[in-house]
Amino acid sequence: MASSSPSASPSAQLSLLSKPLPPRQSVQLLFNVTQSRAGPRGAASSRFRCFAGQTGFFSRLGRLIKEKAKNDVEKIFSGGFSKTRDNLAVIDELLLYWNLADTDRVLDELEEVLLVADFGPKITIRIVEGLREDILAGKLKSGSEIKDALRKSVLEILTSKGSKTELKLGFRKPAVIMIVGVNGGGKTTSLGKLAYRLKNEGAKVLLAAGDTFRAAASDQLEIWAERTGCEIVVAERENAKASSVLSQAVKRGKEERFDIVLCDTSGRLHTNYSLMEELIACKKAVSKVVSGAPNEILQVLDGTTGLNMLPQAREFNDVVGITGLVLTKLDGSARGGCVVSVVDELGIPVKFVGVGEGVEDLQPFDAEAFVNAIFS
Repeated sequence: MASSSPSASPSAQLSLLSKPLPPRQSVQLLFNVTQSRAGPRGAASSRFRCFAGQTGFFSRLGRLIKEKAKNDVEKIFSGGFSKTRDNLAVIDELLLYWNLADTDRVLDELEEVLLVADFGPKITIRIVEGLREDILAGKLKSGSEIKDALRKSVLEILTSKGSKTELKLGFRKPAVIMIVGVNGGGKTTSLGKLAYRLKNEGAKVLLAAGDTFRAAASDQLEIWAERTGCEIVVAERENAKASSVLSQAVKRGKEERFDIVLCDTSGRLHTNYSLMEELIACKKAVSKVVSGAPNEILQVLDGTTGLNMLPQAREFNDVVGITGLVLTKLDGSARGGCVVSVVDELGIPVKFVGVGEGVEDLQPFDAEAFVNAIFS
């Protein structure tokens, strides 16, 4: 699949997967992706063309891979959100024999179902009142039409306020991604799974063990480094500052031309302001090495906490400026509506969701697949 090929200029933005170009030279960059079919003998290579004058090659490649894996994503989402879907299954029963005279009763029960699934009072009231207006205006005349309108309302919230779900990795190597969050949310595991995904897409990834408080954190990340085939930078001495470790890692990433540096940080309660201030130091440390870094600050949120994640997200966003969210453990939660609440309340896009224990179960967030999964 070849894309268009405008000529390159010296100031053109290079993709993260490109090689540095000599000045005043237009060079075609090629990136090979091997797509395996049934068994090793069926492996076939497909080539994607990219020119230096084209920006966002990494993003386009990610979209292409995501589109090719659409069926797998929908399958994983369907299984991953099964508890939330079971919670919302009562909507079908409510709307099966709906008639105009039952509108108030049905909408009251629908409101209760959405609240139990942690859609939140603000969104729930907005959705239900919107449905009520359309019903009374004669726009919705059957239970199936009401359900379709419900799905569209939820999808519109996700796409209007959280549409930028792809990683923004900037102009310079290395791109730096910081992972933050409270204790026990799944930060280090999410970082390891993200490293696995990026490495499989062809990026050269360096891990930075910036969690200097938890004794086993570096060991855990080293296991992920070995598992994913990535290199890692760890503290050289005890009681090292996290900002120092991250700075050292980004310097190495810059010197050795890594594509991406993934920075782990210590888990901290959002109410502990001294530890929150340390995140500012970490952010400043990496920006001194690479201008504009970190490119992404992803906050990992435990999906089983439901709407309780909102105060955490607000505090972290106020301190360091969150660019995207990673929602974990949603496969074990019936409160998947919190995904919609977080996007609506904060306007921060969900970039990845954890829907299982497997290394491939950290999936890029797809709003349409999510809505189809919970309302199927």
